[in-house]
Amino acid sequence: MRILFLAGASPATIFALVPLATAARNAGHQTFMASTEGMVPTITSAGLPAIALTDRTMLDFFTNDRAGNELTWPEDPERWKPFVGRGFGRLAAASMERLLELAESWRPDVVVGGHLSYAAALLARRLGVPWVRHAWDSGEPPEADLGATEELAGELRELGLDGLPDPDMYVELCPPSLRPKDAPPAQFMRYVGSSPQRKLEPWMYTKGDRKRVCVTAGARVTREQYFEFLRDLSGKVSNLGMELVVAAPEDVAADLTAGLENVRAGWLPLDVVSRTCDLFVHHAGGGTSLLVMSTGLPQLLIPNMPSSVAPSERLTEYGAALMLMPGEDSVERIVESSRELVENPSYRKRAEELSVEIAGLPSVSEVLRSVETLAG
Repeated sequence: MRILFLAGASPATIFALVPLATAARNAGHQTFMASTEGMVPTITSAGLPAIALTDRTMLDFFTNDRAGNELTWPEDPERWKPFVGRGFGRLAAASMERLLELAESWRPDVVVGGHLSYAAALLARRLGVPWVRHAWDSGEPPEADLGATEELAGELRELGLDGLPDPDMYVELCPPSLRPKDAPPAQFMRYVGSSPQRKLEPWMYTKGDRKRVCVTAGARVTREQYFEFLRDLSGKVSNLGMELVVAAPEDVAADLTAGLENVRAGWLPLDVVSRTCDLFVHHAGGGTSLLVMSTGLPQLLIPNMPSSVAPSERLTEYGAALMLMPGEDSVERIVESSRELVENPSYRKRAEELSVEIAGLPSVSEVLRSVETLAG
């Protein structure tokens, strides 16, 4: 069987698809993963064959329309959500030529697309094969689909559609307890961490005498994006007096923690390091949140994107986290909230309940069998 996986244009969108794609390849299926040219090294580092769909970056599709006119990110969170969908819609439109060329010589039997990888729906409908929509975190805003529908109106009309079709299967990573009440039917799958690894050092898997807190803003931190957010956050958290580790790309790690003492920073194997931590303080990224949930740890969430707010609210309401909105994240509030999360056992108890729930969800191999059945 030939299975084509379509990721977004950032590392996290690839990491989320790697477990199922790897299982498919290990089961003997011909498995390709497609994304932008810039994401090809991330795909191949996971041991998967990669297809480049465009040499443009995701940022290009957010900052320019199809005619090349410059766009401005909306400040209103409610306008931001469909705006993101339109950007992913432009990525989908730009990907179709290469995808159709691929299908002429390598026709997939099933297309698996990340949650906002709208080209998966278009390609599957054109080829008449099943489309599996695959969550890549703990929740994306439904308003993004509305924006994508507007952006792709022409492409959808060509396929005889007036909106995005329903997927033949939706693979859900978010534990049932945290799903919105109006969420669609889903094939649940156990979360498996899949980011690139590095050589282990004893401190990574050994718990010391002091409590340990991990701070991160995900895999997309560069000197131009989220650098100041993470540097500021690390400085604030250092006032806790706990052992501090900062998970960040290697090329910015040293500058992020300059002036801070006794800090370990860099690209960390978080699925290993998390087992030695007592708390995570982070940007509320969906992938990071899922990893911490699976580990059974409390988390302090400071959403740096509007799409992260609703999932963070659900995690907070469940009792496994606290959330501070941007502007509320003073040193005093961060220290106070962090101590509450570490010292009040109820947060750890609720976090551990989520970990048990995630561990009880269907395995990747079980979900693969469902995909195989779907594809016939």
